[in-house]
Amino acid sequence: MITPVQCKMARAALGLSAVQLAEAAQVGVATINRFEAKSAVPIPATLAAIQRALEAAGVEFIAENGGGPGVRLAKLANG
Repeated sequence: MITPVQCKMARAALGLSAVQLAEAAQVGVATINRFEAKSAVPIPATLAAIQRALEAAGVEFIAENGGGPGVRLAKLANG
């Protein structure tokens, strides 16, 4: 699952506000804000919905590989 920092980085890369991500993931904006602030961890289904929404918008999550987890923009299929 994604980390709070990855979520924030992904939103920044995509230029999405917390409100826009909340709408795309069909969760409350407070859920996004609490997760990114590390004050609460959403249930697994909610976290998965957030991750799916960000991936659908065009990011890839990079797993921990010794250098820390990260985010990158997905390569476009036609470019």
